[in-house]
Amino acid sequence: MGKIDNKKKQKEDALLNTAYDLFTKQGIHKTSISDIVNQAGVAKGTFYLYFKDKYDIRNKLIAKKASQVFRIADGAMRQAGITGLEDQVIFLTGNIVDQLAENKSLLNFISKNLSWGIFKNELLYSGAADINFYNIYSSIFEHSGKTYKNPEILVFMIIELVNSTCFSCILYEDPVPVKELKPYLFESIRQIMKSMET
Repeated sequence: MGKIDNKKKQKEDALLNTAYDLFTKQGIHKTSISDIVNQAGVAKGTFYLYFKDKYDIRNKLIAKKASQVFRIADGAMRQAGITGLEDQVIFLTGNIVDQLAENKSLLNFISKNLSWGIFKNELLYSGAADINFYNIYSSIFEHSGKTYKNPEILVFMIIELVNSTCFSCILYEDPVPVKELKPYLFESIRQIMKSMET
């Protein structure tokens, strides 16, 4: 990476890090682009070199943060040598839930803003260290030797199930702490997968 590219990357990272800090502390609606650029120490015009608006930077942040979480889970799965589609999905889910339980501000940010459209279409963040976990999930399904009625619907249902059930359990331990929820969650995922297998 050349000197100019390095400076561009530093500015983009400063904007992303500042936006994440502000979004998690005061929310996206109470954060203005001026707040972001002032705290990042860059000119307002610089913001628009990288992002269309604050919703664009939010989507890029979701992609970046979600990608980092998934990369850690994928690495742990590979290191553990987990095979078999159901076991891989369960392992990835468990690892991701554990990471989010350890970082509640990240859980709040991702959970409030993650949608299927962002998951499928926006998670193409171009940072070299980031990965597109939609493609990884698709690849896991394709190489499993199993076929499903609609793998995209299956992945969508798993994501929505995990997102909706774990949020309250992690943040409020309601109706139970997430540790108690996980066996039920994993069994539900297995049942969903079995019901859609062809």
